[in-house]
Formats: sequence, structure tokens, C-alpha cells
Amino acid sequence: MTRFALTYEFDGTPYQGLQRQKHGPSVQQAIEDALHAITGEDAVLHSSGRTDAGVHALAMRSHVDLERDIAPFRLMGAINAHLRPQPIAVNACAIVSEDWHARFSCVGRKYLYRIVNRRAPLALAKNRAWQVAPKLEIEAMQQAAKSLIGEHDFTTFRSVKCQAKDPVKTLDRLDVTTAEGPYGPEIHIHAEARSFLHHQVRSMVGCLKFVGAGTWEIGQVAEALAARDRQRLGLNAPPQGLYFVEAIYPDSGEEE
Repeated sequence: MTRFALTYEFDGTPYQGLQRQKHGPSVQQAIEDALHAITGEDAVLHSSGRTDAGVHALAMRSHVDLERDIAPFRLMGAINAHLRPQPIAVNACAIVSEDWHARFSCVGRKYLYRIVNRRAPLALAKNRAWQVAPKLEIEAMQQAAKSLIGEHDFTTFRSVKCQAKDPVKTLDRLDVTTAEGPYGPEIHIHAEARSFLHHQVRSMVGCLKFVGAGTWEIGQVAEALAARDRQRLGLNAPPQGLYFVEAIYPDSGEEE
């Protein structure tokens, strides 16, 4: 049995999320179906993170155990061939040690949220970003974001369906920046932590948008956090603007 680590990107628009779902297609099912077509094995994909329906990934990291003897480069090419024309692409594949686990060996996760701040509808960026028409005040959003950094009880910012046992998480980074995207000026919100609660990033972004639009004062984000009450959440941002950027590991896990 050989353990392979896969790094891949995907457009989450046509899927019900990364994990297998009973009610629709998933990224996991697509990759596992490709692996079965290649090897005849019922391999199970284990991933570093989860994504909701409509959420994208730039470099998701997963692993799979296979009995078949196959070179990583050939496996990567075969998976991509079977996935076409689905919007999933494996861009790295390596053999890793048996004790390396995509989820449990991961020590950090990075997310990006994209907002296109303009009134014109999104044509090329549809389903790739959140279009917000009113002008947003970036400095106010950044000031509000600071109150969320560190170790907190994020109950206000977790989904009612969140399965995490503990709502306490340590948020290492939450920055609001501007960028010149291919469709015009964008607002980027960068979030980094060891792990996140279900909907945590989208919930934080939604509240920061309220601050940027002047619907909330800066201090209301800290008040919502302190309340530890989902009813105090201002807004859960839509999934289309969210990207899983990277999974961090203490070492690559790749065998020499």
C-alpha cells in the first residue's frame, strides 16, 4: 500500500462541496471516481480541509492509499485525464510516509475572500467573487478585523450545523487589503489559523462588510464576538468569494 499526497485546485460552482454528499456531486466523489477508473480500487480521499457548496480551492491537499504500483507523475496525469472536463486539476502528486495525514498532520490553513466593489454586475467574475455595490471603507474593515485576531470563543461566527466540539479557536491573521484584479479593484480578506469552525471565515467577512458599508460601527464586531451568540451575527457572506488557499505542514512528508 502506497500513500500519495495530492495538491489540486477546483472551481466549486458545480459541486455541493469538497466532501461526498448524498444530495449532489462533490469534489471528493469526482476524484475517487477517477481513481477507481484508473486502479479499480475503492480508494478514499482524506483532505486537509472542508469546503461548502460554491467555495473554491487554489491548493487543496489530500491523501489517498493505493495498492497499485504507479509513479506519482503518471497518477497525476491519469487523474487529470479522467476528470476532464470537470473544473478540477491535480497539479502535484508525491509519495508520502504512512504516518503522514492530510488532515491531522496539517498545522495551519489559509483562506482568501474576494470582494469586487463595483455597481456593474459581474460577467467574467460571476461565481468567483462577491459583488458589493456600495463603496466599502477598507480602513474601517481592517480596524474591526483586529478585534478577531487571537484566541476567542467564536460561537457567534460558527454555523448552527458546525460539528466542532470546541468553539474556541486561535485566529492568526485577518487582514483586509486591496488588489487590482482582472475585473477591476478588489478587496481581499486573508484569514489564517490552525483550523476554522464551519462558516467562520464567511461569517467574519459578512460582519466586516457591514462595517465597510457603514451599517455597523467598528466596535460592533468585537461586541458580536463577545456575545457568543449566533443571533448577533450580522451577515454570512456568500460562498462564491471564498478560496481555500493553502494547507501548512511542518514538513512535506514526502519520502526521499
